[in-house]
Amino acid sequence: MTGEAATLEDKVRFLRRPGSYPFDAREVIARETHMSWLFLVGNRVYKLKKPVRFPYLDFSTLQRREAACRAEWRLNRRLAPDVYLDVVPLSSSQSGLAIGGEGVVTDWLVVMRRLQEEATLEAALRAHRLELADADRIAATLGAFYARARRVPVQPARHVAAWRAALAYNRRVLLDPRFDLPRGCVERIARTQRRFLVERSRLLRARVHGGRIVDAHGDLRPEHIWLCDRVTIIDCLEFDPQLRALDALDEIAFLHLECDRLGARWVGERIRRRLARRLGEEPASGLFVFYRSHRAMLRARLSIAHLLDAQPSMPEKWQRAARAYLHLAAADAARLDRLLRTRAGR
Repeated sequence: MTGEAATLEDKVRFLRRPGSYPFDAREVIARETHMSWLFLVGNRVYKLKKPVRFPYLDFSTLQRREAACRAEWRLNRRLAPDVYLDVVPLSSSQSGLAIGGEGVVTDWLVVMRRLQEEATLEAALRAHRLELADADRIAATLGAFYARARRVPVQPARHVAAWRAALAYNRRVLLDPRFDLPRGCVERIARTQRRFLVERSRLLRARVHGGRIVDAHGDLRPEHIWLCDRVTIIDCLEFDPQLRALDALDEIAFLHLECDRLGARWVGERIRRRLARRLGEEPASGLFVFYRSHRAMLRARLSIAHLLDAQPSMPEKWQRAARAYLHLAAADAARLDRLLRTRAGR
């Protein structure tokens, strides 16, 4: 088994064994995601990317996986510098697979410091043990991050066109009859979002002109925020810079939505208010509500799309999640509709 002869199954089998690591390991906990395998070993985590290809990413070749591993290490060190430690080769020789060592490089591993799972913001929200000071620490960390984040040049007309396409795609997927989602609800939300885009596209153009589009995190969910001695945020979307090119206010709207979904709207609201001036939010404009409603529709789409997998696991979970996000999107759309009517003088 050398070079390309080592299959994904061979690599996973090897990395499951405690004796495979360059230190004394007693136990390996393996976890599979849509795109990767994670191996929790002592105080380390080794991540192996699967050789997969989706419409939004391509890890199908060794070169692409190496580039993705190095991008993950580099980009995540912006918000988690002491967690993302290294990128190391998985090599193959006549004596078998090895982490590092001599032989043909058959894959690449991201090496991370293992964090305590109970220290995530999601765990704190579910246990109702978050304090005001924790929310303020998160806001301070994000404020500093956005202040130094690279500004992404965007053409205003193209930006608005991209929004139009995103709204249309969400609607089209969520109306797929295979998913049996409430058609009237989806249509009402989509109609309000389209109206906002028609009547308030100048707001989106103004955000572009104001340099508000930055190279952000891209997936700012409570499960990715860790309340350690310093706030640590992991798992940015390293595989597509376009998915990270965001208005920071949009990203905060996403975090606000996810805190709300977990029954802690006050946390998202606290972070939002702390960052409002820095991010140039004008609440009466409705832009934050528009961003939040779009995020809810996007999450509904991503949730229900799991049912298209060849063998979807727990299909009832994804149906439930999609409906929960639609409920949140509908409430936001109703708010947005009132804002539009008020500003129109009706």
